[in-house]
Amino acid sequence: MTTKKTNNDKNITIMQIRFESSPREVKTMDTASLRREFLVENLMTEDNISLTYSHYDRLIVGGTKPVQQSTELKTHEELKADYFLQRRELGIINVGGKGSVEVDGEKYALEKLDCLYVGKGAQKVTFSSDNPADPATYYLLSAPAHKEYPTTKYTKEQAAPVTLGDGKTSNRRTIYKYIHEAGIQSCQLVMGLTVLEEGSVWNSIPAHTHTRRTEIYFYFDLNTDQRLFHMMGETTETRHIIMKNHEAVISPSWSVHFGAGTSNYGFIWGMGGENKRYDDMDPAPLDVLL
Repeated sequence: MTTKKTNNDKNITIMQIRFESSPREVKTMDTASLRREFLVENLMTEDNISLTYSHYDRLIVGGTKPVQQSTELKTHEELKADYFLQRRELGIINVGGKGSVEVDGEKYALEKLDCLYVGKGAQKVTFSSDNPADPATYYLLSAPAHKEYPTTKYTKEQAAPVTLGDGKTSNRRTIYKYIHEAGIQSCQLVMGLTVLEEGSVWNSIPAHTHTRRTEIYFYFDLNTDQRLFHMMGETTETRHIIMKNHEAVISPSWSVHFGAGTSNYGFIWGMGGENKRYDDMDPAPLDVLL
C-alpha cells in the first residue's frame, strides 16, 4: 500500500494504492493485515478529498466534506490522465447536509441520500456545502469506463425503494437502487444504499458473493460509540473487520460479505465488473458458512 498527494490552491487530494490479495494470502492474515489491505479509513476529512485506488477491478473509493471551501476532484499521476474522468465514470451519494456538485459549469443540488452519476469525459467536478454548520458529506465511487453516459441525478424517492426483511430476524431494511441496469445508466458502475430500521442490525442476509465483480461497502449513520462487524473471506474461511462510521471496506469478487452492527445504520454498496445487474449474486446460505 502506498500513499500519494496532489496539491492545489483549494485542497489536498490524498490517494492510497491498494494491490490485490489472493484467498490463500488472506487465510494467513492477522487483524492488522486485514485492516491494512481492506479497510478504508479517514474518508471524510474537512476541505480535502481522500481517495483509495484498488486494483480489484480498478475501483476508486473516496470521500469529501467541504466545510470552509469547495473541493475539486483533480487527476492523479497514477491515472496517467489529463483529468480524473478522462477514462472513468463516477457515482456520488451525499450522506450529510445539503450541498451542490458542479460538473463542467452545471450545478446539481444534492440533499441527504441523493445520488449523482457523472459520466466519462466530464473535466471539472467540484463539491460544496450550503451550510458549514451542517456540511454535505459526499461518498465517491469511480470505475473505468469506455463509453460516455449523461450526468444524471436521482433522489432517494426515484430510486424505487423496497423494504425487505423482518424485525424478528433483526434485518428489516429499505433498499434504494440508483445506478444499475434498470436505473441510472452507466458503463459498468452499480451503486445504491440500504437503511436498516431501528432494532435491525444484520445486512446482506442471505450472505453472498459476486464472482463477476468487486463490491465496496461504505457505512454511515452509525453512532460514534457504536461499531460494525463486517464479515469477509471465503465461505469456509470467514474473517471479520470491526468498523466505525464513515469507513469503507473492499470486498473482492471471491469474498463473502455481510455484517452486523451494535445498532442500526445505513450503508452504500457499489460494484464494478462484468455486468450491471443488481441481482447478480451467488448465495452463501448460513449453513455453509464457517
